Amino acid sequence: MRVAPMTSRFLDACRRRPTDVRPVWFMRQAGRYLKEYREIRSKHGILDICRRPDLAAAVTLQPVEILDVDAAIIFADLLLPVEPMGLKLQFISGEGPSIDNPVRTSGDVDTLSISNTDDLGYVGEAIQNVVRALAGRVPVVGFVGAPFTLASYMIEGGPSRNFLRTKQMMYRDETLWRRLMGKLVDVLGPFGLMQIASGARAIQVFDSWVGTLGPDDYVRYVAPYSRALIERIRSGGVPVIHFGTGAGGFFRELHAAGGDVLGVDWRINIDQAWMDISYRSAIQGNLDPAVLFAPLPELKARVQELLKRTGSRPGHIFNLGHGILPETPVDHVKAVVDIVRNFKP
Repeated sequence: MRVAPMTSRFLDACRRRPTDVRPVWFMRQAGRYLKEYREIRSKHGILDICRRPDLAAAVTLQPVEILDVDAAIIFADLLLPVEPMGLKLQFISGEGPSIDNPVRTSGDVDTLSISNTDDLGYVGEAIQNVVRALAGRVPVVGFVGAPFTLASYMIEGGPSRNFLRTKQMMYRDETLWRRLMGKLVDVLGPFGLMQIASGARAIQVFDSWVGTLGPDDYVRYVAPYSRALIERIRSGGVPVIHFGTGAGGFFRELHAAGGDVLGVDWRINIDQAWMDISYRSAIQGNLDPAVLFAPLPELKARVQELLKRTGSRPGHIFNLGHGILPETPVDHVKAVVDIVRNFKP
């Protein structure tokens, strides 16, 4: 399966081609900082929005219209695939996602289904709605969670500070760990390809919790499965963005696991990160989301400094080092787009 070509500065940058100006979009660009999102969210839960293609599409389109960004990332949640696998997912107010029946034993892994990914078709429908609405204006980015991050949620039952249960499975029963990770690749790969078939022109793989690992554990227990997933998704003919939070200590190893674009958080200078991988992939990032709260002169200086660090080399996509925070001033996000667009190296 190969997608038809599309002209886009974002896609050109993904492929390290020259662009007229630096492309810019934001992780969590559809979120609580937008009044328009809050209006929808006041009437619907997160899972309700994700499962209704009309609402997911409306939320996805909001930042494109309000901010004039260069890509629209589909509104979804990286934990959606655990439901067709047989887990019970809910979002608890003030606490976040919770899985009622976490995966802890060999029997738990045995019962996980890998054949119900069609149940996620509502994500594909939302992408199709967005593609029709945008009519080629900007590309749609789909996304999947990385195997390690999903495994961590499934084992812990929700967010964790130390991921002790996850690491206990890794260390105490490596065979069980590898069976779980293999099943996740078998679910996430088709999920990513379905998004491509629905019109996504790039896929971001989010490894939100990978920074809890050291380099050796990453290489041994995680990298083979991230690599397998990325290779499957790349067979769809679109660029893959590989983003690992807190992975600055093993950025070369993250790069070795694959990705046309490597996402960088703010804990490492982006020029150093790019140099560390010998500029062999495009790079995305990496403004600290908290900088969006700075006074506008300081915000402008910080954005321009980041742009100077990446220089004139093709292949940089401006983004944050993580998602936009709920209290972020919308005017400051708009200002960043203007600063990036008007920057002259």
